[in-house]
Amino acid sequence: MKPTLILVHGAWHNGAGFARLQKELDKIGISSKTVELSSVGSLNAQLGDMYADAEIVRLAIEEVDGNCVVLGHSYGGLVITQGAAGSKKVNRLIYLTAFMLDKGETLYAACGSVDPAWWNVSADKSRLTANTPDNIFYNKCSTEIASEATAMLRTQSLPSFNQAITQVAWKDIPSTYIICEQDNAIPLFAQEAMSARASLQVRMDSDHSPFLSAPRELAEIISKLM
Repeated sequence: MKPTLILVHGAWHNGAGFARLQKELDKIGISSKTVELSSVGSLNAQLGDMYADAEIVRLAIEEVDGNCVVLGHSYGGLVITQGAAGSKKVNRLIYLTAFMLDKGETLYAACGSVDPAWWNVSADKSRLTANTPDNIFYNKCSTEIASEATAMLRTQSLPSFNQAITQVAWKDIPSTYIICEQDNAIPLFAQEAMSARASLQVRMDSDHSPFLSAPRELAEIISKLM
């Protein structure tokens, strides 16, 4: 039986954002499922943190019938690094322009401990929103797709960006890093540095969101990694 692909979204996003990719995966016989991370929510929602997100991924892995491949996008890289650690069911980790961090590291430190200009932090320091997402996340998408994706964005837990990795799945599980060369969210040099930790590197001429801008190409890459 083929492994199931678990898709873990990044900050501000949700599982529905993978719909175009999942349609392409279905065409080539790859079964996939998404998760909904607790660190993302509406403006007034109580948000979880990175460790709660990792537990969501761990449970999703356990619920799969058979083995799986786990893909983390952007912030989702932290979540799969933490959440897949110790699992015997995960055949491969895929880091899609994601934060591939080591024990003790945090997303905020990986950003140089400086707030990017496009982060908008709430007054109580509990959450943040993303400014100019069409340019940051969707610069290779059509205007229509970028507008749809922007409308789906929510707020992100700020503490989740400051929580350190305590378990490192990629040290025991084969991993692939997909570098997106036109990404305006995670600079190319940062992706290349983190990708050195992966077993394999693949490159795409894509923005931060190839599941929207190049879903067929991304599905074909994933199919070779399953």
